[in-house]
Amino acid sequence: MFHIFQYQPLRLITQNSLSSVCLKLMLSRPVAFAQIWKSWFSSHSLLGKKNIILMGPPGAGKTTTGRIIGQKLDCPVIDVDDDVLETTWNMSVSEKLQNIGCEEFLEEEGKALLKFSASGSVISLSGSNPMHSAGMQHIKKTGIVVYLDVPTTVIMSRLKSKEMDRIVGLSPGISLKDVLQFRKQFYKRWFDIRVFCGADVAAEVVAEKVIDAVKRYQDAELETFVSTRSSRSGRSTKDSHKLYFSDVLTQGLALDGGLFVPERGLPKFTAEEWEGLVEVTYIERAQVILERCIHPADIPASKLAEIIETAYGENFSCSKVAPVRHLAGNQFLLELFHGPTASFKDFALQLVPHLFAYCIPRSCNYLILVATSGDTGSAVLDGFSRLHDTDKQRIALVNFFPEDGVSPIQKSQMIGCQKENAWSVGVKSDFDFCQTAIKQIFTNSDFTGFLTVEYGTALAAANSINWARLLPQIVYHASAYLDLVHQGIISFGSPVDICIPTGNFGNMLAAFYAKMMGIPIRKCICASNENNVLTDFIRTGVYDLRGRKLISSFSPAVDILKSSNLERYLHLIANEDGQLVTQLFNQLENQGHFQLRKDLLGKLQQDLVAGWCSDEDCLAAIHSVYSTTGYILDTHTAVAKVVADRLQDRTCPIIISSTAHYSKFAPAILRALRIAEINQNPLSQLHLLSSYSALPPIHWGLLETLKKTGNGDHQVCAADMSVLMSHIETLIQNHFM
Repeated sequence: MFHIFQYQPLRLITQNSLSSVCLKLMLSRPVAFAQIWKSWFSSHSLLGKKNIILMGPPGAGKTTTGRIIGQKLDCPVIDVDDDVLETTWNMSVSEKLQNIGCEEFLEEEGKALLKFSASGSVISLSGSNPMHSAGMQHIKKTGIVVYLDVPTTVIMSRLKSKEMDRIVGLSPGISLKDVLQFRKQFYKRWFDIRVFCGADVAAEVVAEKVIDAVKRYQDAELETFVSTRSSRSGRSTKDSHKLYFSDVLTQGLALDGGLFVPERGLPKFTAEEWEGLVEVTYIERAQVILERCIHPADIPASKLAEIIETAYGENFSCSKVAPVRHLAGNQFLLELFHGPTASFKDFALQLVPHLFAYCIPRSCNYLILVATSGDTGSAVLDGFSRLHDTDKQRIALVNFFPEDGVSPIQKSQMIGCQKENAWSVGVKSDFDFCQTAIKQIFTNSDFTGFLTVEYGTALAAANSINWARLLPQIVYHASAYLDLVHQGIISFGSPVDICIPTGNFGNMLAAFYAKMMGIPIRKCICASNENNVLTDFIRTGVYDLRGRKLISSFSPAVDILKSSNLERYLHLIANEDGQLVTQLFNQLENQGHFQLRKDLLGKLQQDLVAGWCSDEDCLAAIHSVYSTTGYILDTHTAVAKVVADRLQDRTCPIIISSTAHYSKFAPAILRALRIAEINQNPLSQLHLLSSYSALPPIHWGLLETLKKTGNGDHQVCAADMSVLMSHIETLIQNHFM
């Protein structure tokens, strides 16, 4: 075995000998002792017997970064190329590579790694070490693997002036870019922590990032969640129960009726880090962003990367996943409808089911409860139906929707997406009743306790009230900005406005979170239809439901009066004052209204502006855009387009969230296009729309679903809490017992 024990004045001291050394130092040089003890304790508390193992492509700066970390932690530094391979072979790495060729070199390199042993050290791997499976399995057991993820363009620039005869795989027929791209799959397989390094970042800064990332990795206590209605004094008590990402994912709603938020807020990215994501794919952007939002103690980074690849790799019809398209002037569309069910909800609901299946305990069954105003229903049904068969046996879902409050095609989708573990139930009421009913069920401890004891089944939520639903939405808002940078429309740091058709406030909140994380969003424009309670609130600070009745519109996904995620935003601008949030939302529940303090309204109006659009203006916008561009907007996007036209000042680009494909709202679209006679059959409507050869084309997944659906069957129930609870119990009995 090849052992490294140099450069460790205190590393090899046993506890007994440490006491002796401590005593001598304390007696002779108390100041020196304090400094050495502090240094020893710092490195030992961080590392113990573990190694920090730096991994990354050639040119990532592993050797230089490793030396700086070693100095900071006062621990051994080992460079595999120089200290292991060349010492073992008695020749340079480049000579060995030239002598035996790539394949045999990888094998010999792996064998040397298998014989290597060290502890409490910083180890800089070679760029090709991760390509030898057995060698990496061996070294990974000894510590924490940190992936220095440097953009390919930066690596290529750094290596231009260097000798490249040490790079395995480089040959006359294979470019450096090809080699770097090929190796990424191996780096992603082995890392515990990713440290994303943008261009022109000093090694000293990278070293600090590595140390901070290792500290985060070792201390999951840093990333706990609290309710928007919890008091600060309640959180600080010793007996308070800490909740982590996996807890809030499965629990959904806090026991006090509030919504979960991260206690220490969201991570911040530097401008350099964001710029490093400009050239990469959507999937890679999602991996980098979500790794910083989900602690590896909940979901290891390599597993998270696998889940993200599963969610977005094959289930979206566009390779860019969430492309940005120029519409006209300074307006750009963020197309969020390329998923299997044709709405933005697919971004969360292709991902969350896999996160959920990974996080929940194997000893319990789970029934997911969902309330939808339209698009969530088919998206959540489709997402949970894609789980592995073993997971379907322990995870089921019931989707409640307003029976007469969604479009015919949306209803057909929800019926057609039912599977053996996922069902739709129409409720003879509106969305607000469905959403309120689910909240009440979750806070009914007698009922939830009965289900757990009697049937071994726990309830969970997959609505946008679930924290995990928001994270994928942050990604696409950030990605849209980066796409504009990539297209040369703006340079990083230039502001943009964002306009979003808004009902439950989740999509808007995600855009605001992206802004907090470092994306230069200037204004978030909230677009409502005639159910414009949010518009009035943002303009006046008064949230007033008294005398309001829900109005059915051509944009049913935003036919909402109670915007659940608004609570998270108010908690944020109120400096996490849970008592104030509780007071406001209790007043809304009991009296039907509340009013913000003047200072909070001022904060809100710095972030948000709002407008609303009538059905007539919505249809007129669809017709106008199609006439001038050949592009068909869906009804929700048209609402946002109308509001953007009215409120933007045209001093910067504006990104309009296109939240659904127009195919889902065919009757309204055909009416906007001024078709006189409209067949009531959804499939016939889609065939008629396809004859227009418009952009974008008819949605592939929607067409296939409708072909399979026919009239289908689904359950319908009265708007009564006891009836809903009875449905839930029956479904549990039928599926799990």
